[in-house]
Amino acid sequence: MNMSRAVDGAELLVPYELRPDRSARYFARIVGKWLLRLAIFVLAIMALHLLITSDTIEWHVVAQYLTAPAILQGVITTLVLTAIAMIIGILLGGLLALMRLSNSLLLNGVTSLYLWFFRGTPLLVQILFWYNLASFIKRISIGIPFGPSFISWNTNDLISPLTAAILALGLNQAAYMCEIVRAGILGVDEGQLEASAALGMTSSRAFRRIVLPQAMRIIIPPTSNNAIGLLKDSSLVSVISMTELLYAVQQVYSRTFQTIPLLIVASIWYLMMTTVTSIGQYYIERHYGRGTRRDQRLSAVARITVMFRKNLLSVVKVG
Repeated sequence: MNMSRAVDGAELLVPYELRPDRSARYFARIVGKWLLRLAIFVLAIMALHLLITSDTIEWHVVAQYLTAPAILQGVITTLVLTAIAMIIGILLGGLLALMRLSNSLLLNGVTSLYLWFFRGTPLLVQILFWYNLASFIKRISIGIPFGPSFISWNTNDLISPLTAAILALGLNQAAYMCEIVRAGILGVDEGQLEASAALGMTSSRAFRRIVLPQAMRIIIPPTSNNAIGLLKDSSLVSVISMTELLYAVQQVYSRTFQTIPLLIVASIWYLMMTTVTSIGQYYIERHYGRGTRRDQRLSAVARITVMFRKNLLSVVKVG
């Protein structure tokens, strides 16, 4: 019995007895996958054993400070700072996206200049700039340009560490949210607007009812990633003595000299906060992905369970 295959347009006859054993190759591939997973599992166990048995980490110190009042206050400050900066970033970023999509040359120029500055300079530099604003502008006034002022404040009194942190994080986040929102709006087919106009919808109503709901499917994933990044970037405000999580930890280990255990405490809290944010991201994406294939995807645990059963049955069947 022969089987044929085409090589460079010619028919080459290969005896059946010389055909490679497909069952053996498939079995070897499955075994190779499981060996790789076993190696990863062993490495993970070794890393976990090192963390548990290490004398440097001092887990009793970690447990002591994990729920200490100063650390919890730092966690709350981090969450509040992240939430306020993210709200500013979303609102201002959405406005900037609309300005950049407009036909006005002035609005486009202002938006481009904003993005050029805030995306072109490091976030740490922006934090330091806002914190030291008083050395550049002594007083902040409201009044007639180049004329009398109606009310004014001392810049040092107005720009506290909290204000400087919110301004730096919020304005920086707005620059990136502008591009995310713009990409989401441009990702909606122009035919949707034409169809809504044919139905007699106004431009603003079509944007709210047709464009924005579809754009949210594109906007939500990178926005959630930005929120997680902002949560971690908030640790940069520790350089201006803002008492968020990292600065609270630094204050403790500067007294006790237990640097590694306190950094583990900060890492655990950051991991917990980012995990909760990631779970929220999953459900928000599933909400806005209704009616598409996105909402039919299984969770990570369900996918691992299905993969395990499938591979186990394959090994049993081949064996």
